[in-house]
Amino acid sequence: MKYWLIVISMFLQVATAHAEEPLSPGVWTRVQDSLSQTWNATDYELYIPINTWHNRSYYSSEKIDTFNEHPWGLGFGKSRFDEDGDWHALYVMAFQDSHNDIEPILGYGFQKTWRPMNDLSLGLGYSVGLTLRKDFNYLPLPILAPLFSVDYKRIALQSTYIPGGNGNGNILFTWLRWQLQ
Repeated sequence: MKYWLIVISMFLQVATAHAEEPLSPGVWTRVQDSLSQTWNATDYELYIPINTWHNRSYYSSEKIDTFNEHPWGLGFGKSRFDEDGDWHALYVMAFQDSHNDIEPILGYGFQKTWRPMNDLSLGLGYSVGLTLRKDFNYLPLPILAPLFSVDYKRIALQSTYIPGGNGNGNILFTWLRWQLQ
């Protein structure tokens, strides 16, 4: 619950910070253009969940033993790299969550990309979207989460960290992202 309060608080802070200024049509147009360009992209990706790690500082070892940390699942997305070399994607994925229940997720991901070598890149960004969880009666839940990755040629190890409190959240979720061509 703390996580959702933090997310809502962040949205409210952004909204109130700009309340005096009307949203520039340029910003909305750029968002629409980016989503449209990503939707129309011809590059596809496959996502394969590989690990769900629960931060041991927030859970008892007995509780950890009840969690699924090896999620089965699969995802698919459309992606593009913009003129700055940054990654954009629209994606859908479904996987077994910590309680072995199916959790679908869909959203948009963005990562600023740094290339220290030709075939190696590092990414840092965010994902925004919706997920459905059994423990929330499969009601749509908004997500806003950090994304980070290490990419080598067409394969990436990509992760997000879901914040939380004592006994909830604080999960590092990792998957492989394979650029199909």
